[in-house]
Formats: sequence, C-alpha cells, structure tokens
Amino acid sequence: MARTLRVLAWIMGVACAAIGFFHVLGGNAAIPGIADPGPTIDSFGRFMGAIFAGYGAAWIWAARQAPVPARVVRWLTAVFLLGGLGRVLAIVVDGWPHGFQVVLMVIELGLSPVYFWLADADERAVRA
Repeated sequence: MARTLRVLAWIMGVACAAIGFFHVLGGNAAIPGIADPGPTIDSFGRFMGAIFAGYGAAWIWAARQAPVPARVVRWLTAVFLLGGLGRVLAIVVDGWPHGFQVVLMVIELGLSPVYFWLADADERAVRA
C-alpha cells in the first residue's frame, strides 16, 4: 500500500502540474465547453492554472519524502475533495456543466476516499 500511495501521489502531482501549466499557457482555450469568456475569465483561468501547478508541485514534494507524510497527503486530499464538492455546488446552483467537467468531478469525489485511506500507508510501513 505504501508503494501505491507513492505512485498515486506522483501521478497526481505530475497530472496537476501539467494541467496547471496547460491552463497558464492555453488560457480560455484550455477550458472545454466555454464560449467567448473574455479577458476576465482568461485572467482568472491562467491565475488558477498557476495555483493548480503549485498544487501539483506540493504533491510531487510529498511523494519525494521518506516516508510520504500522511498529514500532507490528508491536507492535499481535503483540497482535492473540496474542489469536487465545489463542482457539486455548481451543479446545484447553475445546472450541469460540460461533460468533461462531470468526469473531473467523478474523479475528484472518487479518488479522495482512496487518498484518505492510503494517507498513512508509507508511515505505517516505515514503523513496521
């Protein structure tokens, strides 16, 4: 389970950093299903892309620690879960988004319990 945590943390980190940089570089073109959002949304999207790249870097940092720190994994997972819950709130308030956003929401809500479950796997393996 410790190896699974480390691999998933690396995948999460690399994926989030790549997605973040894609949004910084691509701007509005990186957001599927959006029609002519204008410069305000472009600015917001690029800023959030940078934040997401930093979030990915935090996952990579955690994956490189020995052992992978459970407390950090739990905090990063809580942020990930909050993002998924934010998407649920958006559905309640505004309706269903582009299908790709729904897929992302399912990933966010589905992977969060896995990360919470694995959070202390590496620390437990070191103690054992």
